[in-house]
Amino acid sequence: MPRDTNPLVVSRVIGDVIDPFTPSTDIRVYIDGVPICNGYRLRQSQVASQPTVDIGGQDFRILHTLVLVDADSPSPGNPYLREYLHWLVTDIPSSTNPSFGNEVVPYEAPQPTMGIHRLVMVIFRQPRRQIVLAPEWRNNFSTRQLSQVYNLGDPVAAFFYHCHRENGTGGRRA
Repeated sequence: MPRDTNPLVVSRVIGDVIDPFTPSTDIRVYIDGVPICNGYRLRQSQVASQPTVDIGGQDFRILHTLVLVDADSPSPGNPYLREYLHWLVTDIPSSTNPSFGNEVVPYEAPQPTMGIHRLVMVIFRQPRRQIVLAPEWRNNFSTRQLSQVYNLGDPVAAFFYHCHRENGTGGRRA
């Protein structure tokens, strides 16, 4: 039986945060101007500022929603606050970045205290321009529920990176 090598499957992003989907939009993520790949490992200081995200496409009329969550809050061994919402931006036109969208929930830098956390970025294609309300709290956010409530459907792209505290390498279990 062949082993799945999709980093979203191997890291359990698909399963813990989103369901299986077929990517149809490219995204590129940069930290301090440097492109990063799925699974890249970063310290808190490296994610103090929001990442730069380029969303692919050629039709400016197509809009996207970006969600960034911590799938392992407060610790990978006991993620009872999963998902912790770090950023929510809507109405991002294709071939642009979140600065062209509507920031519903401002970026909050991850600050893991235990273990190595998966920061998951999910991009949805919006059916139309719409008002998305900010959740009352960031803890226990659900990317799946957001998609259902606002009729976003399956993701069109997803990406994740790891983040851990500044003075340690942490571990998957804490």
